[in-house]
Amino acid sequence: MSRIRILDGGMSRELLRLGAQLRQPEWSALALIETPDIVGQVHREFIEAGADVITTNSYALVPFHIGEERFHAQGASLIDLSGRLAREAADGQRDRKILVAGSLPPIFGSYEPELFDPARVQGYLTVLVEALLPHVDIWLGETLSLIAEGEAVRIATAGTGKPLWVSFTLADDPDSIAGDVPRLRSGETVESAANWAASAGIQALLFNCSRPEVMAEAVAAASTVFHECGASIEIGVYANAFDGETEGAANETLHATRNDLTGDSYSRFACDWVEAGATLVGGCCGIGAEHIHRLTGALNR
Repeated sequence: MSRIRILDGGMSRELLRLGAQLRQPEWSALALIETPDIVGQVHREFIEAGADVITTNSYALVPFHIGEERFHAQGASLIDLSGRLAREAADGQRDRKILVAGSLPPIFGSYEPELFDPARVQGYLTVLVEALLPHVDIWLGETLSLIAEGEAVRIATAGTGKPLWVSFTLADDPDSIAGDVPRLRSGETVESAANWAASAGIQALLFNCSRPEVMAEAVAAASTVFHECGASIEIGVYANAFDGETEGAANETLHATRNDLTGDSYSRFACDWVEAGATLVGGCCGIGAEHIHRLTGALNR
C-alpha cells in the first residue's frame, strides 16, 4: 500500500478532554477566546498521533456561532489566532513536514443547504481567507452541504495561490445508507460534485462529518468520475462518530458518540476507503488522537 496522508481528527471533544470549556453559541471558538493554549495542545497531540495535516480551529468563527457583532469586531483577530496556533504547532515538528489546512466552514450553518445565501457569502469568506492566508498551506472548505458552497469557497480562495481542498458532508440517514446513489445533504449526487470538482480545478475532493458507512461508496463514485475524465484529483475521507442520524445535528450540541467506533474499527473502515481510492484519511467529530494513532499504524505500517 502506498503511503496515505493522514489528517487530524475532531477538535471539540479533544478540547473538552484537555480541560477547555465548550458552550453554545460559541462552541469551539470559545477555546480560542478563553484557553488558546489548549487549542495548540490539541494540534500537537494530533501531530504526535501521526497527522500529516492539521486544520485550523476556525470552523466556529462565523456569525452563526459568535454573532454578527463579534464577527465584525473580533472575527479577523480570532481567525488569525487560529491560524497562528496551527502554524506554530506544525513548525514545531522538526522531523517531518506538517501542512496546515485553513478551515473554511459553511457560513450559514452546518447541514443547512437551504440557508446558503450567495449574495452574502463572499463578505464572510473574505474575512476568513484574509486572516488565515499568512498561516496556511492549503484551503479546506469543509462540511459543505451543496455544490454552490464549494463554488463559493473556490471563488474566495482563487487569488491566493494556495491549493484548494473541498469536503462535502453526505446524506447518512438509513435510506441513504441503503441507497444505490451516494448524495450530499442537499440531495445532489456525489457524481455531480465530482464533475464539478474536475471542472473547478481543485486539488482534492473529500467527504466528512458523516457516518463511516456511507463513505466508501462516495469515494468509489468520485474515483470513477475522475478516472473517466482523466482528472488528477486526490480523494479523502474523515468521518464522524455520531451515534444515530446526524441530519440537522452538527455543531448544535455535544452529541453522543458510538461505542463501537474504536480506533481499530474506525481503521477497518479507513482501509475500505483506501481500497476504493482515498489517499487522504482522518477523522471528524468524535474521532480523537487515539483514533488517529491507530489509523496511522493501520494505513502506513
